[in-house]
Amino acid sequence: MKITEHPQDRIAAQPIGYWTREAATLAIGGIRAALAEEDLTQPHWWTLNHVAGAPGGWTRAALTAKLSPFDDQNTDFEAVYEDLAARGWLTEPDGTLTLTPEGEAGRLRARARNAAVHARMREGIDDEAYASTINVLRRLVANLGGDGDLP
Repeated sequence: MKITEHPQDRIAAQPIGYWTREAATLAIGGIRAALAEEDLTQPHWWTLNHVAGAPGGWTRAALTAKLSPFDDQNTDFEAVYEDLAARGWLTEPDGTLTLTPEGEAGRLRARARNAAVHARMREGIDDEAYASTINVLRRLVANLGGDGDLP
């Protein structure tokens, strides 16, 4: 997609709140729409990814504590775990969460959908520019008293 070029001083005078909100709204909306094609929410996705990254390493309580700070939807994580278990995607053989082969297959389908959204977002933006943007946003967050570290 082509965008209109403007002088740097005009760009530098732009309201950061507008652009960060607009980018967040569109990015999150695109990801949520892609996940909905698998009948998943972001908390489902987070759960699948964390469990895949540490099979047998998460209890429901520990994973809920890890994911809750990122949730903006008042998610009932117990309902997410129950839904994934009812689909046959998640088991708890020893009290810890583990993906089934069906769960891993679903995670990989969702990952492919998310990757397509990310590729569309990053069109025309190389890794250096993207990393620079993330670092600027991290600095803004830290300057305003937030946690500028990586999640």
